[in-house]
Amino acid sequence: MIVTPASTPLVVACLCAQWCSSCREYRATFDEVAQRFPDARFLWIDIEDDATLVDDIEVETFPTVLIAAGVEPRFLGPVAPHAESLVALVRAHAGDAVRALPDAHVRALVGRLAAMLGA
Repeated sequence: MIVTPASTPLVVACLCAQWCSSCREYRATFDEVAQRFPDARFLWIDIEDDATLVDDIEVETFPTVLIAAGVEPRFLGPVAPHAESLVALVRAHAGDAVRALPDAHVRALVGRLAAMLGA
């Protein structure tokens, strides 16, 4: 079970774009990894279709993944488009010793995601 100490499920969001061929190819991998972690919430976010949600976050490399525990951002960055890379990231950021990211824009995005998910 992948949960934070306060039993808040992890949120794993892929920030991609429909026009990006790497993103389109990665979608099946992302969905497959999501099935390995049924207690985590996996979201696919198109940075153009959901521009107001993403707001001030600059995504320059695809795929970019955001991992959060509740309203606490734990990781934001590009990932190698391989299942095991994402699995390792999810496991590494699930522990209670993981420090939150201090970036205000990332914290704001995580807050908007939490509100969207009703957390």
